[in-house]
Amino acid sequence: MNIAQKKRILRNEEIEAYELRVIGEDSKQIGVMNREDALRTAQERGLDLVEVDPNATPPVCKILDYGRYVFEQNKRAHAARKRQKQIQVKEIKLRPGTDKGDYDVKLRNVLRFLEHGDKTKITLRFRGREMVHQDLGAKLLERVREDLSEVALVEQEPKLEGRQLTMVMAPRKKN
Repeated sequence: MNIAQKKRILRNEEIEAYELRVIGEDSKQIGVMNREDALRTAQERGLDLVEVDPNATPPVCKILDYGRYVFEQNKRAHAARKRQKQIQVKEIKLRPGTDKGDYDVKLRNVLRFLEHGDKTKITLRFRGREMVHQDLGAKLLERVREDLSEVALVEQEPKLEGRQLTMVMAPRKKN
């Protein structure tokens, strides 16, 4: 039996089990009955008998509208896939002496990352005696924060890690 056949939802006469645990359309348990009685009950109500848990003993079947059930299952699966989007952390590296033109290019890249829904880590690297002027680095990160305040939130405040000052920004939720 291949994967496609395993995922197939059995209904009405396709159900092979002799004894079934039947649940009504109001999600109340009707009880354990044989397949013919369950099919008759479903047909009297104008609905289908759908196997929802074939691995249980006895298999669990529900009396419901098959088309609506398949639609709900697909909708639930689609919503689950949608929630699974992986958020990446992109990184932009700056220096205390980064000039205006380069700063603008880096800022555009950060904006692009945030628009795609990715978090962005802004790293400011100090070399040599630049460590003495950490206040310049803090001012540069504060400038980035102000320039991006409309589209991003600061998730991690500027923090000195060795010779690097880092700040993480996340996109604002869209209304």
